[in-house]
Amino acid sequence: MALNVIHEDNHTLVVSKNGGDIVQGDKTGDRTLIDDVKAYIKEKYNKPGEVFCGLVHRLDRPTSGAVLFARTSKALSRLSAQFKERTVAKTYWAIVEKMPAQKEATLVHFLKKNEKQNKSYAHKNEVNGSKRAELSYKHIASSDKYHLLEVSLKTGRHHQIRVQLATIGCIIKGDLKYGAKRSNKDGSISLHARNLAYNHPTTKERIDLTAPCPKDPLWQFFEGA
Repeated sequence: MALNVIHEDNHTLVVSKNGGDIVQGDKTGDRTLIDDVKAYIKEKYNKPGEVFCGLVHRLDRPTSGAVLFARTSKALSRLSAQFKERTVAKTYWAIVEKMPAQKEATLVHFLKKNEKQNKSYAHKNEVNGSKRAELSYKHIASSDKYHLLEVSLKTGRHHQIRVQLATIGCIIKGDLKYGAKRSNKDGSISLHARNLAYNHPTTKERIDLTAPCPKDPLWQFFEGA
């Protein structure tokens, strides 16, 4: 994997990942983004021995965009606390097949994960084993066939954006798991972690970062819209 580093300091490192890159190890045994971040730090700073790299949050494998890593254990604990306290702002761009009925709305569902299928199901009301999920979206632009939505997460649930948008009929382009008719050529889905804002773990300065869109004609069209 070629790293696209969008922010770096002594305590944090933010990478814009490609759709299809895996953040941490799973049963596939594929090389991970953490592996590449460690190799990058080791080479750039000539670090001897094992390099510390703390994973603060995750992105689904087919999703692209900003991923935050901690370079120290102190940074990891403080950044993890920010995610728990919901002081981290995460904004996503999603290219969907159908225009939503409302150009702007807040969605609340109760999501239940099916471990065997690695898939979540949305319910209007709470069911046994479900978790409350909330997001807000707004329509940003349209092409001939597709529509760009900006999504702000209020909670962080398994496949949350994918399943909540699919539930209102706005299936993300390429997302076969949630009803797309065709896959994207590179195996990605058209969901991009566009913006990430957090408080620096030591200086407390607000860091606000934007991840460039994938180098794909449709993404480039929407990025320039």
